[in-house]
Amino acid sequence: MKVSEILQVKGNILFTITPDTALMDAVTFMDEKDLGSLIVMEAGVVAGILTFREVIRAIHKNGGSLGADTVRSCMDDHPLTITPDTEVNEVRRLMLEKHARYVPVLDQNTLMGVMSFYDVARAVLEAQSFENKMLKAYIRDWPVEDEK
Repeated sequence: MKVSEILQVKGNILFTITPDTALMDAVTFMDEKDLGSLIVMEAGVVAGILTFREVIRAIHKNGGSLGADTVRSCMDDHPLTITPDTEVNEVRRLMLEKHARYVPVLDQNTLMGVMSFYDVARAVLEAQSFENKMLKAYIRDWPVEDEK
């Protein structure tokens, strides 16, 4: 299964933000939309990603408050990225290896979506459930051989 297949099921709503947005505004938006990440766009290209991990680090750095920081000051400006053609097993490996919960999906320099660890886990579970049902149906319908 490829990332493009998961994106088709997931839908194509993308939430982005600029690096000069106030961090407080970004956090408010994330809360309102129930998002774990925002893709940071600058001049039409992906400049980074803001996740709750970066927000927590900013709060820690500022002694328990968000302060007056902008998204640029705490975003991950070199996020792991994948393509629509990346296989899901490769995405799982990369996400585990790099401790990434959210990964932008890029086709060349065009943002196609965001793959979350939840999206990957759900896709794998659904694929395994389907395969399990097919195997059980196959076993149940096993042809009986004539005894001679």
